[in-house]
Amino acid sequence: MTRPGASFSDSKKHFQILDALRGVAALVVVLFHVLEVYSGGDHTKQWINHGYLAVDFFFMLSGYVMAHAYDDRWGHMTLKDFFKRRLIRLHPMILFGMTVGAICFYFGESAYFPKIAETSVWQCYWFCSSALR
Repeated sequence: MTRPGASFSDSKKHFQILDALRGVAALVVVLFHVLEVYSGGDHTKQWINHGYLAVDFFFMLSGYVMAHAYDDRWGHMTLKDFFKRRLIRLHPMILFGMTVGAICFYFGESAYFPKIAETSVWQCYWFCSSALR
C-alpha cells in the first residue's frame, strides 16, 4: 500500500519538522550568499554572519533523514536500487538548478567572464549541442 505522494511503495513516513528545518537551513545559506554582495565581500559586515554553518546543519539533518529512510532496507536492497532511488529523487532538481544557474550566469554581468556578454544564445546552444554529441 502506497501513501499519497510517495514515490515507492516502501517509503517511510516523513518528519515534516526535519524537512522544515532543512528548508530553513537551505534558505539561510542562500540568504548568506545573496547578502554577501551587499557587504562588499567584508564578512564582518554580513547580516547573517555565520550563515555558512547552516550547510553543516543541513548535511547533518540530511544524513539522519537518509539513515532513517534506509535503515531497514539494507538487507534486501542492492546498491543499484539505492542509486536508482537517489537518482530519481535528486536528478530533476539538479537539472533545474543547472538550468537556472546557466541562465543567471548568461544574463548576469561578470567581471571575471567579460566575453559572455558578447556570446549569442545561438552560439551557446551550438556549443552545448555539439558537446553532447
